Formats: sequence, C-alpha cells, structure tokens
Amino acid sequence: MASKTLNPASLPVPAAWPAAVKFIMAARFARSVGQGALVVGFTLDLHALGWSAAAIGGVLSAGLLLGVVLTLLIGPASDRLGRRQFLLAYEGVLIVSALLALASSAPWILTLGAVLGGFGRGANGAAGPFGPLEQAWLAQDLPASQRSRVFSLNSTLGFAGMAVGALLAGLTAVWSGVLPGALAYRPLFALPLLGSIIGMLLIWRAPDVKRTRPAQAAHRAASQPGRGAIDAGVKTEGHSATHREENRQLFRLAFANSLNGFGIGMVAPLMAYWFLRRFGHGPASIGPALAASFVLAALGAQLANRIVPRLGVVRTVVAMRAAGLLLMLLTPFMPAFGLAASLWAVRAAFNQGTLGVRQALTMGLTRQHRQGMAATVNNVSIQVPRAIGPAIAGLMLHQGWLTAPFLVAAGFQLAYLIVYQRFFRGVENPDSA
Repeated sequence: MASKTLNPASLPVPAAWPAAVKFIMAARFARSVGQGALVVGFTLDLHALGWSAAAIGGVLSAGLLLGVVLTLLIGPASDRLGRRQFLLAYEGVLIVSALLALASSAPWILTLGAVLGGFGRGANGAAGPFGPLEQAWLAQDLPASQRSRVFSLNSTLGFAGMAVGALLAGLTAVWSGVLPGALAYRPLFALPLLGSIIGMLLIWRAPDVKRTRPAQAAHRAASQPGRGAIDAGVKTEGHSATHREENRQLFRLAFANSLNGFGIGMVAPLMAYWFLRRFGHGPASIGPALAASFVLAALGAQLANRIVPRLGVVRTVVAMRAAGLLLMLLTPFMPAFGLAASLWAVRAAFNQGTLGVRQALTMGLTRQHRQGMAATVNNVSIQVPRAIGPAIAGLMLHQGWLTAPFLVAAGFQLAYLIVYQRFFRGVENPDSA
C-alpha cells in the first residue's frame, strides 16, 4: 500500500483554530464539572429528601421538555443574531439556580433548578437547550476537514470535566457526619456555580461574527438584463434543489435521533438512582463509577476520531454503538455492583464516544447559513423523546421493575442503528457550501 505524504501546514492544529473555538471548548470543560457532580448527586439528593422515583423522573422530564421549547425558539435565531448573548444568558440562569439551591432545598427551588438549570440531566458540558448554538459557533469558521477532530476534542473535554465532577460528588461521604442526610449534597451546587462564572467570562471573550444568509442569485441579478437574468434563474433553481435535499437529510436525521433519544432517556438520566435502588450504594461508590464511565467516554471520543478516517463516520458510529448496546443490555443482569458499574463504564466508551463525530456529520448536512437550524433539529429530535424517557422509567422503577428500562432502551437503540446505517451510509464526509 502506497504511503501518503502529509503536508504539516495542512494539519489541523489547535494553534490554527479560530479563537472562538478555544474559548467555547474551555467554557464547556468548566461547565461540565458541575454537571458531572449533579449527575451523581442530584437524584440521590432528591431521594434523601423523600422524593419518589416517579417524582424524580417527572422533574427530569420537565426540564428536558422546557429545553426543547427554548431550543426551538432560540436555535434558528442564532444564525441571524449571533450566539454570545444567548449563551451568556444561559450561564446567568445557571448562576441564579445554583445560588438558590445552595441556600435552600425547598421543592420549588430544586424543581426550578432542574427545569431551568438542568440539574441532574448531564449534557457532557453542553449548554443545555443552547447546545445547538455552541455547535453552530464551533462549526462556522472551521473547514469540514477539521470538524470531526474539533467536535471529538470538544466531547472529550466535556467528558473529562464530567469525570472530575463525578469524583468530587463522592466526597459527600466525607462531610456527611457534619452535614447529615440531604444536607450532605448541598455543597455540590457550588460546582455548577463556579463553572458558570468561569464559563461566562470565557464566552464573553469569544469573538462572535454574525453570519447573514447569502443573497439570492435572482435578487443580485434583478437589475441585470439578458444573460444575468438567465444565470440568476439557473442558480435559483440549483439553490432550491440544494435546499430540498438539505431538508430531506434533516428529516432523516430527526427520525433517527428520535429513536436514539428515547433509548437514552429511559436509562442514562436515572443511572445513579438505579445503582442506589439495585445495589444500595451511595455517592462514595457511585461517584467514582460514573467518573470512570466519563473517562472512558472521553477516550472513546478520541478512538472514534482515529477510526473515522478508516471506516467513515457511519460505520464507526454503528460499530461502536452496537458494542455499547450489548454492554448496556447486560448491565442490569450483573449480580454485583462492581460488575454492573464496569459494564456501564465500558459501554460509555463505545456509546458516548461517538458524540463528536455524529455532531460533525450533522454540521455537514447543510450549508453554513443553515447550520444553526441543523444543530437545532439535531438537538430537538433527540431531546423530545429523551424528555419522555425519565418519566416512564421513573414509573417503572417506582413499581420495582429495575430491568425493564434497559430492555426498552435497547430496543430503541437497535432501531436507531439500523436507521442510521440506512439513511447516512452515503454521507461519510459531509461538506458545507
């Protein structure tokens, strides 16, 4: 096999990335630490306060549903208005929510934090309903050849921060003698507070260039007689065909994601609570277990980035997610906490590790001026069914059905892999015009 000659000047190195990319990724890491802590601690806190499994699942679902509404309202507008102000507002909401939760454990405050601040959901450091803005902001000045690497690194940083936060959540056992019961979880809310303050400062410094939609060829040639009008008509027809093809791909993406989202929502948001119910373990062991899953997810993101050049995006996603699906299906049948936690952690490497390359593919399905919309479709089509999952899983857990959520999730994720392979096997290296 002939070797390829690489031009060092053409390699995507961090020094060559736009300044906004570096600030956005740094903000994601800061934000993810608090998210990782609350993925472990929030549902356990609610349980210690006497909340039922159904109530815990319901409040997580409510937060996800509100996130969908906000995404629909704000995502497309970011293509015209810019992204910074929306992300700054989100960090401000998180700061207020964390301050309230530090001050009180009143049900309305924790509900507000779950709904507006995303407590307990985890998002790999993404800005909740404003995640599509981050994706579009990252992609807007990057060539398609660099997106897979940048998005994979962005995911890696998010998982790394989540791992740090999950480990810190395990420290609640240290001060539980001084802060007994639910009070032991109160200090954890300082982590999302600090992360959002840092994130706000970083986002403030990130340059945000507003992108306007290119003028239509017909408008440009409206005042030109003869050949100019003919050329405008040909270009307009081509634009219309491109627009229709983009919409077709986005519709396919939405359908595939809806299957994936429901599978995710049935298990992942309640995993810490599931470990508590299934094995009786607390944050001292659940924290490190989930931290290990985030570390392996970070490694999986880099593994996916290395495999993509050989297999392509779609085959990489299908192969890795199939392995993760098998591990998830085996998890509830493990007789001991250590075995179940180990399978769940290894599953994360194969399942969540593909997040970055899947986002890169999404950003290549449309031209640049529609990337905000593409990211919005990607986010909403996952989050709507994901929002339903915790409520249904909570009811199952309330009835003592500890295996059923995994079986339902496995069915939907298998369907997702079949559909994803069928829809996108010809879109291995998407580009944007």
